[in-house]
Amino acid sequence: MAEPSESPTVKHPSTTLASDPERAAALFEQSVAIMARLRAPGGCPWDREQTFDTIRKYTLEEAYEVFDAIERRDFAHLSEELGDLLLQVLFYAEMAANEGRFSISDVLEALNRKLVRRHPHVFGEEASRAAGNQADVNADVEGSADRVLRNWEDIKAAEKGSAGVNASRLDAVHRAMPALAEAAKLGSKAAKAGFDWPDWRDLLPKIAEEVAELEAEAGDATRKDAIEAELGDLLFTVVNLARHLGVDAEMALRGCNLRFRQRFREMELASEKPLDELSPAELEELWAGAKAKLAGRQTEEG
Repeated sequence: MAEPSESPTVKHPSTTLASDPERAAALFEQSVAIMARLRAPGGCPWDREQTFDTIRKYTLEEAYEVFDAIERRDFAHLSEELGDLLLQVLFYAEMAANEGRFSISDVLEALNRKLVRRHPHVFGEEASRAAGNQADVNADVEGSADRVLRNWEDIKAAEKGSAGVNASRLDAVHRAMPALAEAAKLGSKAAKAGFDWPDWRDLLPKIAEEVAELEAEAGDATRKDAIEAELGDLLFTVVNLARHLGVDAEMALRGCNLRFRQRFREMELASEKPLDELSPAELEELWAGAKAKLAGRQTEEG
């Protein structure tokens, strides 16, 4: 294992509430030791039985629980959920160390080098170069977040190029991403090459075209693959409309899901009978009433 790189001194403004590095380091060391003991002979039988394949589903669950806590501004819960997400990192690193692949020290060293490498405007061009930056960027970003992002992308592209895997612009968009996020990233990457719709209004007839193609295929229930493909084309186009409008498709859908939950609950509360005993017309009336009630409540709160 390589020796840890010397980290640049990071100074926090006196008016900023910052973590205590020494206390954090001690607690992190304790967490690493606990994880090692859980996986060691005589440790926890369940933890010792886990593999990368059995643990990975929990990683996604924990990431979404962090997302949910942020969305609800439940900071007390967020602190706990971040700990659960960190546990996933410790678990993977310990399993990898058990197999002689890498350790948590390698994970941290790679992270530290990447942060320094991609922030020449903070740590200096010399430190960025020493950490592996091969891109020619202007470290004087003049306080511009856009310039920082451009430098980040250039440095990242140089890293991929030096690794010999930059066969396509889209290679940087990981297939492991949620589908909505992947679609947005693919559209954004393609747009940087000039392959994009000029204006969001241009996507509206494209959406109508995709709907028509889906309708044509949906008439034959045996053509599941074709129906799935056309539905995917429609979803991809809608996600790119969201991108053009400056809206995150994932957030838009989450908001819609929340509104549906609230309206459906209002329907259940307003109905004297179970919903499955009502006619379509009665259900539609309850739905309209729930929408109006919640809209009025939001207006009062606003």
